Amino acid sequence: MHSAKQRIMMTAMRLFAERGYQSTAVADLLRESSVHSGSLYHAFPTKQDVLIAVLEAYRDGIAPMLLEPAWKGVHDPIERIFALLGAYRRLLVETGCTYGCPIGSLALELHEPDPPIRALLAANFDGWIDHVRDCLEQARHRFGEDVDTHRLATFILTVMEGGVMQARTHRRIEPFDDCVEVLRDYVSRLTVKGEGNRR
Repeated sequence: MHSAKQRIMMTAMRLFAERGYQSTAVADLLRESSVHSGSLYHAFPTKQDVLIAVLEAYRDGIAPMLLEPAWKGVHDPIERIFALLGAYRRLLVETGCTYGCPIGSLALELHEPDPPIRALLAANFDGWIDHVRDCLEQARHRFGEDVDTHRLATFILTVMEGGVMQARTHRRIEPFDDCVEVLRDYVSRLTVKGEGNRR
C-alpha cells in the first residue's frame, strides 16, 4: 500500500507527462490520487514542490527506471546506447507516438522556470548524458583521439529528443527511426575512423 505522498508523486509523474505541468491542476492531483487536500499540502505545500519532487525522482531513478531495463542482457557499450534509444522507441510505439520524454516535455513547456526547477531539469539531462558518455568511454579504444565523448553524448541526447518530438508531431515512428539510423551510421563512421588512425 502506497503512502499518500507516494500516491501523489506517482499521479503527478503520470499527469505531468500526459497533460503537462501547467494543465494539471491541484484538483486533478487530488482526484486522481484519491488523497485529501490536507495530506497533499502537508507533503507538498505548493504545486511547485510537487514538480521539484517529481524531477528529483526522475533524476534519482534514471538507473532503475530506465537504464537497467533497457540494458538487461546488453553488454556492448555502444549497443547499450542504441538499446536505450530502443526503449524510447518502444514507448512511442506502445502509445501510438503520443509518448514524450517527460524531462524534455517539461523543459519545453516551462519557458522561464524558477532556478530550482531549471537546475533539476539540467541535472536530469546531465545525468542522462553522463551515463551515455560512460558507454562511449568504455568504447574509447574504438574512436579516434579527437572524439569528445561528452559532446557526442550531448548530441545523442539531442537526436533522441528531436526524434521523439517529431514522431509525436507526425504521429508515426518513421521520423524517430530515421534519426536513430543516421546516428548509428555516424557512430559507425567515427569508430571506423578511429580504427584507421590506430593502424
